[in-house]
Amino acid sequence: MEKNIIRAIKGTKDILPDQSKKWQDLESSFRNFIQAYGYREIRTPAFEKTELFERGVGEGTDIVTKEMYTWEDRNGKSLTLKPELTAPVVRAYIQNNLVGESPLTKLYYFDSLFRRERPQKGRQRQFHQFGIEAIGSPYPECDAEVVASAYLFLSGLGLSELTLKLNSIGSKKSRKNYCDALIEFLNPFKNQLSELSQKRLSANPVRILDTKISHEIEILKDAPVIYDFLSEDDKTHFIEVMDLLDGLNIPYTRDNHLVRGLDYYCRTTFEITSEVLGGQDALCGGGRYDNLVELLGGKPTPAIGFAAGVERIMIALNEKTPQSENFECDIYVITMLRDSIKTGMIVANQLRQSGFRVEMDSLRRSMKSQLREANKMRAKYTAILGEEELKNKKITIKEMGTGDQKTIEIDSILSFFQK
Repeated sequence: MEKNIIRAIKGTKDILPDQSKKWQDLESSFRNFIQAYGYREIRTPAFEKTELFERGVGEGTDIVTKEMYTWEDRNGKSLTLKPELTAPVVRAYIQNNLVGESPLTKLYYFDSLFRRERPQKGRQRQFHQFGIEAIGSPYPECDAEVVASAYLFLSGLGLSELTLKLNSIGSKKSRKNYCDALIEFLNPFKNQLSELSQKRLSANPVRILDTKISHEIEILKDAPVIYDFLSEDDKTHFIEVMDLLDGLNIPYTRDNHLVRGLDYYCRTTFEITSEVLGGQDALCGGGRYDNLVELLGGKPTPAIGFAAGVERIMIALNEKTPQSENFECDIYVITMLRDSIKTGMIVANQLRQSGFRVEMDSLRRSMKSQLREANKMRAKYTAILGEEELKNKKITIKEMGTGDQKTIEIDSILSFFQK
């Protein structure tokens, strides 16, 4: 009878050792890439006060109304597992007075997030993102650098069929004028809209532009365009962003219907998609949020950032280079007698402390089995401790690629491999 196995919760996934190497490579690549732009890492707690997301993300957003993991602690305080990263980073920026260190604060992160939504390809209930926040500059050159860095990093991974979509949703006043015009346009079609879009029509009509429903997309083809409602300052800002991206040879497509799902966005918004992913094609998204710092209790401070989804990037990368590599080691220490185990462990430890990747059998298998394991791990060398070697305080080194072997003094093993 099969035992009652405890399984992972729906919408969560184990990242197994053969997959972890790709995750490590991605994280390392991003760190090296973004640090060259002057960004420093920030790590925020896994949960925050629920109020942070209600105020920061917006009480009417899907995240806050439907997707957050929220509970009351023993003191009756409402807490939430973080569903996004910008609000926690801004909270930390304000609380720790990072503005006092520099007028422009550049931060990056690589973290886990939690949303209770329907699991599907590239979308889990626990998921991972990396991204950046540049806090302090209102100027278009900061927008252009953030957008360009996202595109250059993803294209540098070798991802193909990338599309950078760009838009401006303007300042608060511009967006209010646009929302009024959009409501007036959509009201005659209200009965044809989905239940969700009808709710958005009264709460946040701009979000309807993000619909994936075909007949709603058809209706919106004749809708007013937000660019026509931008102030002169908003237009000038957006034109400068595009001009700078042109100068950097960053290809982009203007998308008048591109909006971000969170209330704090303003002016520049962008998204990078890949056709490899199918329906859920967004790899990365971001934009400007000039009012969020003030909204969360800080001084008025402009800011812009992006976040990229790790799971979706991994899917796209696996389309390009399927599954992972076997574990590799430099030296596999083979012990053939019980008496040689202690000496083998000492030798392995010395080699590891000198920077070598060393594996040693702990199952007391035959020499043949250990050699097979060394081959499986693609070991460059084996270091063999047999009866003769142990008696004479020697060790036999075998180069696995050529089969050449040499017996040396145990005490000289470090100098042998370090030469």
